[in-house]
Amino acid sequence: MAKNDILLKLRQETKASFGLCKEAAEKFPDNYEEAKKLIIELIKEKAGKREGRVTQNGIIHAYVHGNATLASMVEILCETDFVARNEELLAFAHEVALQIVATNPLFVSSDSIKPEVVEEMKTQWKAELLEEKKPEAAIEKIMEGKLKKYLAENTLLDQPYFKDESKTIRDLLEEVTGKLGENIKISRFERWQI
Repeated sequence: MAKNDILLKLRQETKASFGLCKEAAEKFPDNYEEAKKLIIELIKEKAGKREGRVTQNGIIHAYVHGNATLASMVEILCETDFVARNEELLAFAHEVALQIVATNPLFVSSDSIKPEVVEEMKTQWKAELLEEKKPEAAIEKIMEGKLKKYLAENTLLDQPYFKDESKTIRDLLEEVTGKLGENIKISRFERWQI
């Protein structure tokens, strides 16, 4: 595959800026997959640099499932109203709303869980493990694994993306943040089911 072909395919598939696609195509002129991996890394790096910025604009997106018995609403915040109207952000909000309907998360992130809730779960797990006569030395490690699994199942950002389980919602958020060049946050959501 020629460098220009890689450049065009990267631009179409990743929607990354021309500069990022050009940089990746120049570094890996004969390897599309490696060029694509590089773009994803660069986008995540750019997203990390924007993390502390103020998000005072945004959108609210609602999704109602086909049979009208299941719905979700998500609030996505960004820095400017220009980005709030961007098609890329709207598409991201739609994917997040679909994820919420499909997986029923309880929290946006692990930061949004009250510490006393986590401590209560740990106390319960420890009691169960002691009852099962697990070795004292292994209990902390087992509880750590249980907490990690609980977070992956119940926090939106840590959940595997239901359309591509090789990515999490956090990965999608970092990608859209890198592409749009602003700090973007999922601030809250609701899910309703009849």
